[in-house]
Amino acid sequence: MHLYGLVAAPFVAYLIGVTDVAHPDVKEKSSWIQAAFLIGWALGGGFFGRLGDKLGRSRALSLTILTYAIFTGLSFFAQTWWQLMIFRFISALGIGGEWAVGSSLLSETWPKRWRPWIAAVLQTGVNLGVLLACLTTFLMADLHPKWVFLVGVLPALMVFWIRRHVPEPEEWTAAKAEAVGREPGIGDLFRGKVLRTTVLSIIVCACGLTAWWAFMFWHAQHLRNLPDLDAAKQAAYQLAVTSGSFGDKIPSAVAWVTAEKQRVVSTAFFLIISSSIVGNFFAAALARKFGYRRSIAASYAGFFITMFVTFIQPRGWESLLWIWFPAIGFFSGVFGLFTMYLPPLFPVLLRTTGAGFCYNIGRIASAAGVVIFGLFSKVGDFRSALLYGAYLFVPAMIVALLLPEPKDTDAPGPVGELAD
Repeated sequence: MHLYGLVAAPFVAYLIGVTDVAHPDVKEKSSWIQAAFLIGWALGGGFFGRLGDKLGRSRALSLTILTYAIFTGLSFFAQTWWQLMIFRFISALGIGGEWAVGSSLLSETWPKRWRPWIAAVLQTGVNLGVLLACLTTFLMADLHPKWVFLVGVLPALMVFWIRRHVPEPEEWTAAKAEAVGREPGIGDLFRGKVLRTTVLSIIVCACGLTAWWAFMFWHAQHLRNLPDLDAAKQAAYQLAVTSGSFGDKIPSAVAWVTAEKQRVVSTAFFLIISSSIVGNFFAAALARKFGYRRSIAASYAGFFITMFVTFIQPRGWESLLWIWFPAIGFFSGVFGLFTMYLPPLFPVLLRTTGAGFCYNIGRIASAAGVVIFGLFSKVGDFRSALLYGAYLFVPAMIVALLLPEPKDTDAPGPVGELAD
């Protein structure tokens, strides 16, 4: 999911034949690639979500993993920026589908009273994967950026274990047997009582995810292009040359500074995700005490405040790296809550379709946001794009309070029942 964001600028610069990662064409093409990825994520959530309701959670989960693993690996072979865009689009279909299928699978197999905590654990699994992406790019900073994509093939090995050891949930099996010939379709998301839940969920997810992905994508570009970071790395290079630290193997200033910037970007990702892990359990604790919708609204408020304060004025790379970026990352734990919150809001045979569609359709808005915010920002300066993104948390926070609260007990009830 995050490998591309960490190497987007240098890899796209290579594909389009320029050496300056701050070149306007690098910004434009990398934006379109990320937009295609987010659109694929949205469509994958709906497509594989539907397969999850039709074929079963375990079978659909295996298909999603194979899709994103294979096409992430194929990104290694991209020769043009548009080939990379196609590979990222198809890999995103699987990533979006895995969220839809996996969240429903867990919500149907874990006791309801444990849901906020398993949501935190699940989101921490995502964060650990991102940390592995940071470690990959950190260790491979001296190699061509394309090599990191081969690491994305490894999840395919899990498919064999999943097919042998992960059975279909009893809840899905029973509902499937009972609803022969009268299973709900996608159109049922926009009928009856489900309609209101669908619309509100889309708004909350679209606004929140657009702001978060604008930050996750553009913060690395913003950090890499800060003048004080460039000056600091150039000075460190000159000091290393003068002191003889390089010995007889003195690299060019451009290559050395580029590699050092990549390590700073990877470190920033590491700090953001590390603080996110703490935030996952903070969000879970809020959900246990105050319910999901209030916790989502409170976390969005924290998101807005920290992003607004961070980007309302220019800041040096060291304060962004060690203070402000981790503060923003802390509130991303809210997205873990959606994994356990959304599926129970929908009937069993509409669960992966509903959760996958509502959560992931926001990626289309996110795709537009990444491109629009990027195009309107100054060349080499993405602070304005990141500041604009912060404002999206305000409507998301308000609408979150209008969502229903699922019943959080272990007592069985009607399929798809919502709280009064």
